[in-house]
Amino acid sequence: MTIAIGPDAPPAIPIADPHIVKLAILAVGGQGGGVLSDWIVQAAEESGYAVQTTSVPGVAQRTGATIYSIEMTPRSDRLPVLALMPSPGDVDIVIAAELMEAGRAVIRGLVTPDRTTLIASTHRMLAVSEKIVAGNGIADGDTVLATVEEAAKRFIGFDMDKIAAEAGTMISASLYGALAGSGALPFERAAFEAAIRKGGRGVEASLRAFETAFERARNADATANAADDAPQAVAGMAAPSGPAHLLERWRDLCERIAAYPHAMRDMATRGLAKVVDFQDLAYGAAYLERLDAVLAVDKATGADGREWALSVTAAKHVANAMAYDDVIRVADRKTRADRFTRIRREVEAPADALVQVTEFMHPRGEEVCSMLPAGLGRFVEARPRLLAGLDRMVNRGRRVRTDSLIWFTVLFTLAGLRRWRRRLLRHAKETAHIDEWLTQALHMAPQNYALAVEIVACRRLIKGYSDTHQRGLSKFDRVLATVPLLAPRDDGGDWLRRLREAALKDEDGSALDGAIETVRSFAETGDTLAARVKAD
Repeated sequence: MTIAIGPDAPPAIPIADPHIVKLAILAVGGQGGGVLSDWIVQAAEESGYAVQTTSVPGVAQRTGATIYSIEMTPRSDRLPVLALMPSPGDVDIVIAAELMEAGRAVIRGLVTPDRTTLIASTHRMLAVSEKIVAGNGIADGDTVLATVEEAAKRFIGFDMDKIAAEAGTMISASLYGALAGSGALPFERAAFEAAIRKGGRGVEASLRAFETAFERARNADATANAADDAPQAVAGMAAPSGPAHLLERWRDLCERIAAYPHAMRDMATRGLAKVVDFQDLAYGAAYLERLDAVLAVDKATGADGREWALSVTAAKHVANAMAYDDVIRVADRKTRADRFTRIRREVEAPADALVQVTEFMHPRGEEVCSMLPAGLGRFVEARPRLLAGLDRMVNRGRRVRTDSLIWFTVLFTLAGLRRWRRRLLRHAKETAHIDEWLTQALHMAPQNYALAVEIVACRRLIKGYSDTHQRGLSKFDRVLATVPLLAPRDDGGDWLRRLREAALKDEDGSALDGAIETVRSFAETGDTLAARVKAD
């Protein structure tokens, strides 16, 4: 808590409207909410205000952000009475460091159309609740944008995280610049900048971000352009780099995609990049061979009139299926240089500081067995006692320091197993599963095209590794077991989609069980009626 008042405080600056200004900041760990709060307090104190600041920590994005509450009033000979927390309907300025936090501020009642200026970054930082969903659990950013624009008296929103990244600093600096540029506080720009300089850390980078965001917020079109800054569903692809002979092979694969129908080229290109990054160019060629098979069936069924729905859906889900999560991929992700760069940026580590990274690992015997050569792995799996013994050896929680030489080397070595991945048991299983799944969809396409498309889309149910992968695989098998019942129905595709959506939203499986029973009941009713008609 900070209160600046008394004979040693800076002289008061006359303010036309001497009411208490109430400000709330919503930010998660790593976004510099505390630094932003300190800057605002410093600027206010230097501008002749009595200030109080408090904070209530959240738990990252599990239960929401930390809320920093700041109240200020022009200094006078009376000691002000200031609140410890913002009250719904009684906040002048809300600053949200991420789009969904702006939405949460509206839900909490902190944003009202009669008084609140809402300043928010429109980028997305996915919450845990969005990541753990079996399919695509990402909330609709456009809906949130429309809601906050309607809920606030004034809304200033653009991608402030991008501005901060380009300046080489944290988002707190661009949020601070947007606040200064909004004119919501009656302070001179110099007072805002002086607070940054007084902090003494990363001053130049912070000032660069401050200046860019200040000008953007001062622009009257900032609100109108907010939607343009909203994150797109598919991010842009970086240009590939590498040896000339490999780039030539990559271009050959891209030329194959150029011959595809226009509707599927973009998704196929992104899918190709994903599987090549996962394994190699030969694996990318195998991906295109699978798409060729789907496209041939699509052409035979007259799919050009259906906008190539089967091929477009396959381009996405075949790539995700081929780039499955295994121990090798996890190890690769944890040892990439850009991950350590991102971690240092998020914790605001000085250039000369050592950053320690602790990983929690809990391998199971099944995962270790899946990394064995296919023949040996099947030998172990076929002997429950041997597999149980392996599980007892490895199935225990471990906290390992990947910033240390030993554990980084261990993970780096595991990542290097990708060159032998095709010989391992996990790859053999995944390949067989992909072939069986696609064969089922392609055989169904001539009979029931819509159902075939939904069969391909059911791959959304499978994600992650270990227990998460097993739960998804179980739901996938249960949903596809209903295909024979749905195949004769014109609305079979709609029903399979409903089953899939029930599985995605249902953690314990009760809703999926109910939906499957519904399908079975009308299938049995249909069989009974057909038997009666035949008997008559």
